[in-house]
Amino acid sequence: MISTQRSGSGSSQSPRSPSALPFLSVSVTDPVKLGNGVQSYISYRVITKILITNLPEYQGPEKIVIRRYNDFVWLRDRLFEKYKGIFIPPLPEKSAVEKFRFSAEFIEMRRRALDIFINRIALHHELQQSEDLKTFLQADEETMERARSLEIGIFKKKPSDLMQIFKDVQSKVSDVVLGKEKPVEESNPEYEKLKHYIFELENHLTEAQKHAYRLVKRHRELGQSLSDFGKAVKILGACEGNGLGKAFSELGTKSEMISIKLQKEAHHLLMNFEEPLKDYVRAVQSIKATIAERANAFRLQCELAETIKLKEINLDKLMLTRSDRVGEAEIEYKELKAESEEATKRFETIVKLMNEEIVRFQEQKTLDMGLAFHEFAKGQARLANGIADAWRSLIPKLESCSSASSA
Repeated sequence: MISTQRSGSGSSQSPRSPSALPFLSVSVTDPVKLGNGVQSYISYRVITKILITNLPEYQGPEKIVIRRYNDFVWLRDRLFEKYKGIFIPPLPEKSAVEKFRFSAEFIEMRRRALDIFINRIALHHELQQSEDLKTFLQADEETMERARSLEIGIFKKKPSDLMQIFKDVQSKVSDVVLGKEKPVEESNPEYEKLKHYIFELENHLTEAQKHAYRLVKRHRELGQSLSDFGKAVKILGACEGNGLGKAFSELGTKSEMISIKLQKEAHHLLMNFEEPLKDYVRAVQSIKATIAERANAFRLQCELAETIKLKEINLDKLMLTRSDRVGEAEIEYKELKAESEEATKRFETIVKLMNEEIVRFQEQKTLDMGLAFHEFAKGQARLANGIADAWRSLIPKLESCSSASSA
């Protein structure tokens, strides 16, 4: 873990815990499948309750709107464009596999993830003031669809614009490889430490989530095996008479009962352990996107500073030669200097916000991971005790059956 200083304006609320002074309570509920075939999608009721009365911009005390996944994507993208330096909460991935996309389990996982996403925004001291959040929570479906269709920002670039971006990046990479240009990067030890921490954290969380997935899978497979075994033993018991048949029947019943316990625990493990780990993998990827924005801001600041130096040299030459282009060059220089000052200000704001955000993120992570591992341990203890009790209750009957057969 990296060491950080607490900022006075930073929020320390967990995204899965209630805020100390929330003014909005948001719930994502009632997922419903709409449409047919490839055009089908899930809609959600988003219920906003206004907890503070003096908020004229919100239509209180309660507002209910219908939203779909693409509306949440719109909100995320808008916030990313406008709030540089803030870690924008991540969204769950969009399933590309048709048979999973509308399964009850997938729909519930997504609903919970979207609920966490919107509440993280509503609890964030900066993001909760966003006009886009107000639109998302208040606008009718037609207005929301119009807002979503607006082509704003890199997320809505035309294919030709994106191709130009890729060509520019490719050109810069080629220049670096050929030694024509060296990448401009911050030489800040604390920032390097932060980047190292984030990249390492992503690796460790990904590995933990992978093994959590295997645990869920193992519970389900064992549950299914015990269910199949229980059915087979009960059929076997029906072929036997007297005590042996009854013992086999009870063994089959216990096996099926334990199978149900395993399946329930697998679902609990998925929702309360694997999903929180996956959620934090996505959160770290969101932080990496902010790190990339900081790198771009630093690069622009440096490039403008270099350009200003060249403009100064050119202006001096024009003044010495008393060129008639001096006036035009002075205007260009002043405009560029103002742009450079604005770029420096943007970069400094990103740095300040990131310092606050990393403190908030670490505190949230401590709370959420602590809760996830606590739920995991509780669930495993509950399962182990339930299985042990079930088998233990069967032992006397099997022993009496064994004794009777030996006699």
